Formats: sequence, structure tokens, C-alpha cells
Amino acid sequence: MSACHPTQQPRTHRSHPLDPPSPAEIARAVAAARADGRLGQRTRFWGATLDEAHARAVAAGTAPAGEVRIGLVAMDHAAGTAWEIDVALTGDDSRSDGDATQAETATADRCLDWRPLDPRRPGITSEEARAAAAACRQNPLFREVLAKRGIDDVSLVMIDAESMGGFEPERYADRRLTWGTVWHRVDEGDNGYVRPVQGVVPIIDMTTMEILDVEDHGVVPISDEAGPLESAAWPTRPGLKPLEVVQPDGPSFDVDGWQVSWQGWRLRVGFTHREGLVLHDLEFQGRPVVKRAACNEMYVPYLDPNSTQYRKNFFDWGEYGAGPLTNSLALGCDCLGVIHYFDAAYLGGDGDPVTIPNAICMHEEDHSVLWKHNDLRRGVSQVRRSRRLVISNFQTVANYDYGFYWSLYQDGRIELEVKLTGMLSASGIADGDEVRYGRIVAPNVQTPTHQHYFGLRLDMAVDGPLNRLVEEHAEGETDPALDPYGNAVRNVRTPLTRESQAARRTDPASARRWRVESATETNRYGEPTAYRLLLPDTTRSFARPDSVMARRAPFIHQHLWATPYTPQEQFLGGQYPNHAEPGSDGVQVWQRQDRSIDGTELVLWPVLGTHHFPRPEQWPVMPVDAIHMILEPDGFFDRNPAMDVPDPASTRAGAGGTGVQGAGDACCSATTDAVPAA
Repeated sequence: MSACHPTQQPRTHRSHPLDPPSPAEIARAVAAARADGRLGQRTRFWGATLDEAHARAVAAGTAPAGEVRIGLVAMDHAAGTAWEIDVALTGDDSRSDGDATQAETATADRCLDWRPLDPRRPGITSEEARAAAAACRQNPLFREVLAKRGIDDVSLVMIDAESMGGFEPERYADRRLTWGTVWHRVDEGDNGYVRPVQGVVPIIDMTTMEILDVEDHGVVPISDEAGPLESAAWPTRPGLKPLEVVQPDGPSFDVDGWQVSWQGWRLRVGFTHREGLVLHDLEFQGRPVVKRAACNEMYVPYLDPNSTQYRKNFFDWGEYGAGPLTNSLALGCDCLGVIHYFDAAYLGGDGDPVTIPNAICMHEEDHSVLWKHNDLRRGVSQVRRSRRLVISNFQTVANYDYGFYWSLYQDGRIELEVKLTGMLSASGIADGDEVRYGRIVAPNVQTPTHQHYFGLRLDMAVDGPLNRLVEEHAEGETDPALDPYGNAVRNVRTPLTRESQAARRTDPASARRWRVESATETNRYGEPTAYRLLLPDTTRSFARPDSVMARRAPFIHQHLWATPYTPQEQFLGGQYPNHAEPGSDGVQVWQRQDRSIDGTELVLWPVLGTHHFPRPEQWPVMPVDAIHMILEPDGFFDRNPAMDVPDPASTRAGAGGTGVQGAGDACCSATTDAVPAA
């Protein structure tokens, strides 16, 4: 099998209660809600989400099988109302044996609950964003402001509808608002994100699609420098030869619907409207490690007070949703190797399900050396190649692109790598202007300093459901009687037993890290079995404490939070951050209960971060930057769990080792001009 060759798609019918909702199930849930009669013709939807707590109860046998529960968020713009709607689906509409039609199957579908919601609060749908852009182009004042800048053909103007982010004008306090960033294209094929229209800010009512105001902060020249991304626009670098990943016997993983098995690992892949890719029930060598893992929220504050930047502080997941922003990886070779793709589905704003072909990519990668020792006395070297299973997806949030790569390793390690690429968000500058809060990247273009925070959710299950959290750090021995040579360093462990203790920051200077320990199991040394959490990539807020940025996303002020599992506490930045009172919901509010986290179903909320001071080399498109989270076994095993990985040399010689198919020939070959050994 050659590079970019996909394996068979998974089954489309529900094989497990945790399977993501199918397009047919989403359509049935919407139909049940509409049939109730409370929704009008101008209804928009923001999300269809599986009730995971109910699904787990079904899987555990504590709730009856045969019922799927899906939560909907609906906004009736005509009535000025919004609802959270719980829908129960009964029956299986995937059957093709003629026993039941879809209409017959759906007759038992019913709404369980309708909870009223502030209609300003649900996230912004893609359909609303497109409608807002169209409304701007038709608005006389908007066209007049653009004409001052020499733009007469508004059909080429791009408008990105942005969340208001705590900057709602008092006179519009009761409205569902967005504002627009504006970009110009010189023709249909132009890359508009290289030509910001500085100083033009439309304010839009997203319920009525009325343009309430168009701020004009003064004319600034628009850049005349193009920034195409197509390869034909640039000279081709010579000398790059093909690199093929070939697995003639196929990949080492097995897939059954949404369940995956690989090298001692077993897990379920999932997908939600809010978070995109989710991993469920990760087990290694038959022992549970993590119950649920996902990037739970993303917050991006911009750090420039200019007129088209100061409002920019986005909850990209909570205000837009990772699901609708997920790329179809059929559009390019995002993964290399023998690939298994998972399709995904989400509920579009108009109420129709949308299928994303190839939304999630899974493949194996060689990852250099797993372990090695060269015995100099005997002249014998032992080395094993590392293999990792990578499960990934990509989201595009207007100009930026984010990749989330979950990797599982043969030694029990779990790693999340977040890849940041795409285009920097730019603003215009006049000739000779000083750029205090960013970098000049092109004539009349500057890109502001900004930050990216990725709030993760890890429902831990290390050797069982009951876990505790322990913080570790290193410190020098202070007792000279114990340390006569002055070189002794102790590893200090501090149990964090209550929520009031569990808002923590990293400290590389003291080697600070955290252990998630089993509350019930020990290893042969008498220690609790555990996994270690490492957060090598973090940053901090530089905003003033009274600023919108500092108050709106309090979770960014710590690098790790911990709470006991509660089904209602789903998103560390709050359930509905759009138009929320800053700081009124989220993990910092939940922790005020000061509940015990000692021997509980423990949820960790790590916060990865990067402070992005742009470089000209990141224009017009940004080479990937990457940040990481690592979970690794720490006393979970009694010794190295990867001693059973086959020797690649024995594989080459035909002595077994099917787990590293073809690795021996590849890693032991050399080109003819290699330098001979001395």
C-alpha cells in the first residue's frame, strides 16, 4: 500500500452507545424537535450532541438499551427564544432489511425536555456568518465607507463575523451581536487575508441581520502586495525526491466501527460539535488509563489596542464549534502512510446534518529509536524502533488552521501535539507608522502579538475509576547531616486533595509535574500505580487584571485545574461563552465548591499555551509551530513495558516480528556513497 492510501471506512450504523450521532440520527432529532411545534420557520440550530452520560449508562447496563439521547440547541429568531432540547431516539434507522422504514422507526422519537436559554448565548453558525457578510455588502453605509478607500466592487470584499467578546455596546445590550473584520481581494483568485481593510468595523445584529453601525476609524492604505499560496505562484525548489511510506502487509491497527486496537492499546474514537475529535476509554495492555480526552476549549486574545484588533478575543470552540470547522482531509495529503479515515457529521445551522468525509485521520508513524544500548565490552548493540499511532484532525478558524494530533506509543505514553499554521490575522498600517504591538510583514501590513490557549479535558481512569492528584517537584536537601557533599536532591510529593488546592502553574525551575495515582492499585514497590502529566508548553496573560481579556477567560491564569467528575461541568470556559458575563461560568466557578478530589472520578483540565510574537518568515502562510502535552506511565508498570517490541534485524531475517513489518530493510539500508566503518 502506498502513501495516502486509505483503508476501508467504518460502518455507518451504531455499534456502541458512544458512537457519534450519524447524519440520520441528527436529522431524526431535529425532526422530533420541529414536530413538537415550539420552533418557528426562522429557527437556527447550534449543535447536536450525544448525551454521553446516558450512553455510558447504556454501555454499563444501568440504562435500557435501544435509546439514543441527543441534545440540541435551537434559536427561534422570529420569536426571540432559544432552547436546549433533549431528544430520545428509539429504534435503528440504519437497517436495510425492509423490516422498518425510517418514518416508522422515527415515530417513537420524542422530546424529553425543553430548557429556555438566553437567545444571545449560543455560538455563531457558519450560516449566520455568511448571512452577516452578505448583509454588510448590501448596506449603503458599509459601501460608502469602502468607497472612501477606493473599493467599489463589494463582491470581492471578505467579512469575517467575529464574536463580540465582552465589548458589547451598552445601547445594544439586549441584542445578539457580532462585528466584522474586513478584507479586500483584487480578483476572485486573490488571497484576501493579505489585504486587511483597516479601520472599518461593521456591527451586526445576528437575529435580524441588521447593520447597526459601521465604525470608520480613518483611511489607511491597503497593501498592493499579493500573497498567493498556490505552488504555481512561486519558484519550485529543486532536488526533492519522493518519500513513500509503504506497508505491504497493511497497517498494524485493527478497526471495528469506531473502536481501535493497536500494540496493546484499545480505545474508541469520537466526535462532537463543540470539541471535534474525542478519544474514549483508552486502555493499555488491558488496563484503563483515560476515560475521555479532548481539546475542550480554545481561547485566542489579541494584544494590540488598534481599532480592528482590540476586540479580538475568541472562544473558538465555545463560540463557533470545532465540529463545523473540521477539515475534510480528502482535500489534501494531510497524513502520510496507510491511512484509515473516519467520516464525521454535525448539525448545520439550518437544521440539516452535514457529513465531513475523511474528518479524522489515523495512521502509523516510525518515530526514531524506542530504546537502545551499545554494549562496548561485548561489541553487541540492541536497538528497537519506535512506532506510534497518530489520530488527528484539522480545524480552520477563518485565517488560522489548527491540527490536533493524539499519539499513542508502544511504551504506554500518550501525547497531544497541537500544530498551528495558516495565516496570521493582520491589520493595515500607514507608511512610516510605528508598530508597537506586532511585526511588519508586508507593505502596509502588520500582524499583532497574540496568544493561543488550548484547554484540554482529561477524564482520568488510571487503573480504575478512582484516582487522586499528586504534585511533584525537586528541591535540594537542606540538612547537611544528610547531604555532606551538597549534591543531594529530593523528589517532593504533595497530595492535592481538594479543589481549592488544584489550580496550579508549571515551574520548570523546580521540575514541577503531576502524578495521577490509582486510589486502589499499587505496584510491586508498594507505590500507587500512576501516570505522570507533563506540560512543557505554557504561557501567561500579560493583560491588566481589569481588562476584558483577563476577566473573560479566568482559566488561562493557571496551567492545570482539577475537579471531580460531574456530568453538567463539561467545558472549562463555560457552557455558553458568547455574550456571557465575564468569568460567570467555568472551572474557576465550579472550584468554589471546594469538593474532595481524593479518590474520586478525577477530571484534569490542563491549559497549553503559546505567546505568539510574529516573524516575517510566517507570512504569507505560517510554517507549523507545535506545542505538546504528555502523559507517561510512572510506576504504572514494574519495568519497561516495551521490552517485547521485536528486533528489526530479526524481522529482516524472517524470524517473526510482524509488529514492525518491513522496518528492518528500511532502517538497516544505506546509500552507496555511505562512509565505511573504521
